[in-house]
Parts: sequence; structure tokens; C-alpha cells
Amino acid sequence: MDDSNDLFSAMPSTKKQEDAPKAAAAPTPAPAPVSSAPAPNATSRPTPVNSNSEDYGASSIRVLEGLEPVRMRPGMYIGGTDEKALHHLFAEVIDNSMDEAVAGHANFIEVHLDLQGFITVSDNGRGIPVENHPQVPGKSTLEVIMTKLHAGGKFDGKAYETSGGLHGVGVSVVNALSDVLEVEVARNRKLYRQRFSRGLPQGGLEELGDVHNRRGTRVRFHPDPQIFGDHAKFDAGRVFRMARSKAYLFGGVEIRWSCEEGVLPAGSEVPDKAVFHFPGGLRDYLQATMGKEFTVTREIFAGKTEKTSGHGSLEWAITWYGGDPQVHSYCNTIPTPEGGTHEAGLRIALTKGLKAYGELTQNKRAAQITTDDVMISAVGMLSVFIREPEFVGQTKDKLATVEAQRIVENALRDPFDHYLADNPNETAKLLDWVIERAEERLRRRKEKEVNRKTAVRKLRLPGKLADCSQNTAAGAELFIVEGDSAGGSAKQARNRSNQAILPLRGKILNVASAGREKLGANQQLSDLVQALGCGTRSKYREEDLRYERIIVMTDADVDGAHIASLLITFFYQEMPELVRGGHLFLAVPPLYKITQGAKSAYARDDAHRAELMETEFKSKTKVEISRFKGLGEMLPAQLKETTMDPKKRTMLRVLIDEVDFEGTRTAVDDLMGTKPEARFRFIQDRAAFAENLDI
Repeated sequence: MDDSNDLFSAMPSTKKQEDAPKAAAAPTPAPAPVSSAPAPNATSRPTPVNSNSEDYGASSIRVLEGLEPVRMRPGMYIGGTDEKALHHLFAEVIDNSMDEAVAGHANFIEVHLDLQGFITVSDNGRGIPVENHPQVPGKSTLEVIMTKLHAGGKFDGKAYETSGGLHGVGVSVVNALSDVLEVEVARNRKLYRQRFSRGLPQGGLEELGDVHNRRGTRVRFHPDPQIFGDHAKFDAGRVFRMARSKAYLFGGVEIRWSCEEGVLPAGSEVPDKAVFHFPGGLRDYLQATMGKEFTVTREIFAGKTEKTSGHGSLEWAITWYGGDPQVHSYCNTIPTPEGGTHEAGLRIALTKGLKAYGELTQNKRAAQITTDDVMISAVGMLSVFIREPEFVGQTKDKLATVEAQRIVENALRDPFDHYLADNPNETAKLLDWVIERAEERLRRRKEKEVNRKTAVRKLRLPGKLADCSQNTAAGAELFIVEGDSAGGSAKQARNRSNQAILPLRGKILNVASAGREKLGANQQLSDLVQALGCGTRSKYREEDLRYERIIVMTDADVDGAHIASLLITFFYQEMPELVRGGHLFLAVPPLYKITQGAKSAYARDDAHRAELMETEFKSKTKVEISRFKGLGEMLPAQLKETTMDPKKRTMLRVLIDEVDFEGTRTAVDDLMGTKPEARFRFIQDRAAFAENLDI
């Protein structure tokens, strides 16, 4: 969210826009948040309603016990309650099994999805200890692990040299957010079982008797509909891809996937049973991914280093091709879609190696190479194993361990030097390729050494782009609005110093189903690209982007949502790095204005209007409710107050789900592509989840 929200009164303050909630880069804009709970890690302002200070005493302070904090604020532990957060539960469970495999105690993991929505993850590791825990008398270690936060075996490095778990909260969070969870442990030739519901044990630990030829842990759970909604369910394709990626990341484990008949939709490419084991690791993955795609060099730069303790081990596979950059990184088999220090080490090692080779071969043009030139067309994967890694947040999207940069850089230096020296002809092609990227960057920089007035003149459309007066991108905002009417109101409501307005006439071209020639001939998209100044696809340059924030501001109706979907699709396909950089936002204009005497408030939708009527407008005085038909019908002062003022507005940041990038790409192709049968299948599969249809 963008700053505190005074408009939607009685709602606690949300996070600043730099920490805005993530809306997946799918064709449909994410709905505005309606929860009265503050965003994770946000600092709440007092609710602006009358209160009696005498009511505030010791009894006002509540102490949350056990797993209560998880159920009350799930976003703090799994990043929200959306589809991504739902699948994070599966990630937490399979990551524990992967830790056993990486430690050398398990060699297979089984994943099963059934029709009732349960996921079962089994391994043949050591099994969770079941004896009574010395610090918690009368309770088994299994129960302690499942019901207490910060209880685990990964704090001191004795049980695991490297692991994805750090805080001892992962599986207990899964337990807290599941309405049914069952754990079976085969240990010391005995089979044990315990059941839980919403974090609470449903009876004690049961000993089921002797068991032979079996060991390890089996966890079966079902997400709680009270948290995720009645229609929430696991996406079989997403779970399948998440499970398969673990086999690529660690060649010593076999992943066995299965799902019950009827789970997969008709025509699905996901098999109902599959076994994955890739001794070649990331090299095999990259070769399978690239297929017959053009690559600059014939040989993939791939390898691994192994340490006795596990700490400092890493594996990599990198090549260069003619598309957009796609480097996916992992730490202790945990995906880090936002990168981090290990990716920084990779970038530095590759750049230094190429520049040193250029100097060795007396290629003076190599001196101008930067890390961006090297990585702009790189594709590959990096997996590092380190002891006690530091992540940004519980969802572990970004690695922050400073030592990781040094580990990766030192490990790659010599192998990359040998790779370049052993293939002089291929290396010459790679060096020329990277130098071309550098020269193109420098050429574009010279072309962009013009002021903003030049951009307006080039558009040659009177009133098309109402630019801001400042010359720097930092703090500058471009509002893409729907129609000239809304554009006129927005121009009057804006802050001229840093807010620019670009009106669009009607619905833009659907770039997912249009050819390159049709796209290049479209005047509206050409104007938009020219106004942004950063180029598209492989020619995109972050440093040339003329605005820090690109804000899609459309009406709060189905037509506005369609236009926003088309724009999101355009940015996802043509400027994915702009989206990954956190520059794209959706404005959240209000749908209603509620007035009672001198008191006014704005509601985002019907649910928010009902909430305000129950909390802020309870008196018997007449209440007037007006519905905005569109942004063009709002007074400039209202538009500024509700949607454009950084101190009061609400915005959603659009980001790409890098963990399931294949699923994101498939969803965009299905919904916005040229195959109507794919859209029909998508609608059929999700018809039960549709709410608030505007027909």
C-alpha cells in the first residue's frame, strides 16, 4: 500500500508503497484489500474513531499463546492468504524432507495430492524424534515441534550442517493453518502417529506397533478454509513443478509424484504419476529448458563444488541466448526469486572473468563491460548451500548472507577462467555478444541525453502526455488513465512537479495474441513506450526509465479491469524487468462516497461499504451513498484526495511470481493468447471460485 490511508476511514494504516502487497502479474488485476488487519510488518496508526482513554488498562493487553499469532496474522509467516501463500505451506513441508536428503539421511521423497485437497509428503529420513522433550515435560518432541514456534533441530548445526529451515516455525505454521494435519513417524522400527487441527493436538502420540522396511516422516494436511477461503485448493500443476524442481536442485534425491484420479483437469500436461531423479543436476535442467533455443555458445557453463561439511557447496548452470534474462537462484534448495548476495557473487565473477579474458586477448572494447551487459541475456540457475543463512522475511524470497557473495565469487572464478580458456572460438563469440550489449547501452544513453520536452514533441499529440516538470526519474510518477475525460480530471488533480498523465483512448491492443508487426504499428502502445523511454524486451534499460512509478488508473468496473488486464499483459510481455523492478502499480479508486452530515468516507467496494456502515455510520441520521460511475465523473479534488495523493491513496504493486514462473507464463498464455479452448478450460476449472460477477 502507498502510505497511510486516511480516506477509507476506520481502516488501520497499511505499509508504504515500497512494501506494497504483491499482485501476481496475471491478466486480471488483484482486488483491493478489504481486511481490517494491518499488512504484515506494518506499523498501525490508531483507528480514527472516538475512544475513551480510561478503557485502556492492563486488561487491554493480550498475550497470544502457542500458535495464536500465526492464525491471527498469517501474512507475517507465509506472506498472505492468497494462492501463493497457500502453496507456501507445501514448500515448508517438502523443504524439511529436502533437508534430510541434503544431510544424507534420505534418498527419496513422495508427494501425493488427493481429491479432497490433502497433500501428503513422505520421506525415508531419520523421522521426527518422538521421545519426551527435556524442556517440555510430559510432551513428545513431535508435539513440541508441531505446536510451538521456534522449536526445531536447525539452530546449532548439530543435526543439519546446512538447511532451509532457520527459525523453527515452518511446519508449526503449516499445522496452525491446517484444519486437519496428521503426522506419521517410522523410527526405531516403531510406527507412531499424532493428529492435529488448527494447531491443537487431537489426542496424544499413538504407538501403532512394529514396522519393518520403513523409516522417516509422513505429513498429510489440508489447508484451513477459515484462513484461505472455502474454495481454496492446491494447483496440481504448481505442486508438480515445485516438487520436480527439488530433484534438479539435489541430484542425490528421487522425487516421486502422484495424484488421485480426477485431480487433474481434462487436457492437462501434468502426469498423474512421475519419478524424477537428475544426477546431472542443474545442467540437465538447463538443457531440458532451453531445448532447441538459440544459444550464443554451444557449451553450457556448469559445474559444482562440494565441501565436506556442506557449508559453501554450490552448483550452477549458465548460458546466454537471444531472449530476456532468466536467472533463478536457490539457497539450501529454497527458491530466492528476489535474488540476493549469492546472485551478486555470480554477476561479479562472470563480469570479472570476461573483462580479464578481454584484457588477456588485448580486446580494448571489453573494458566497457558492466554486470548488466553480461546478465542482460543470461539464463540459468544457481544453487548454494550455506550454514545458518540469513533471509529477508519468513518467506525467504531474498538471501542476505554477506558471506554468500564471497563464497560464490571465489568458487566460480577458476572454473569460469578454465571455461573461457578451453573454448577460445566459443569465448570469442560470447565476448563479442556481450560487447555488443555494452555498445548498445552506451549508444542508447547518448540518444537519451535529451530533456522531457523532446519526448512530448515526438508524440505530436496535443494533450496526450501531460508531463511533470522535474527532470529526474526518482519520485516521478506516470498515471496511465482511461479516456480523455478521466485524463482531464487527472491533469487538474495531479502534482505538476512529479506526476505525469497519459490518457489512453479505449482498450489497447492485446499483445499476447498480436504479432510483432501489429504491435509496432499500434500508435497508443508506441506513445506509451516512447513516454517511458526505456525500450522493450532485450532492449529494456532500467537507467533510461523516465519515471519511478508507473500507475495504471482505470475505472472500478469490469471495463476498467479489462483495460488494466491488457496493460498488465503488455508490461509482462514487453517489459518484464520493469515489473520485476517494482515499478508497476494499480491505483485503487473508491466506488462509493458515504456522507452523513459533515462526515464523509470512501469505500472501495460493496464489502467495504457494508463494513463502514456497520462501524462508522451507525447513528440514525440520514446517510447518503453516491456511486462513482467513472474517474471522469469525479471532481479533480475528489480524485486527488482518493487516488493520487501519496499521503492518502491506496495502491497495489504488481509483481511476477518467480517461484512458479512457468505457471505464470502458462496462465497469461491461456487467458490472453489465441486459443479460446485454453480460456474455456481455465474458466471451467475456476468457475466455483468466481464471486461478485459483473454481468
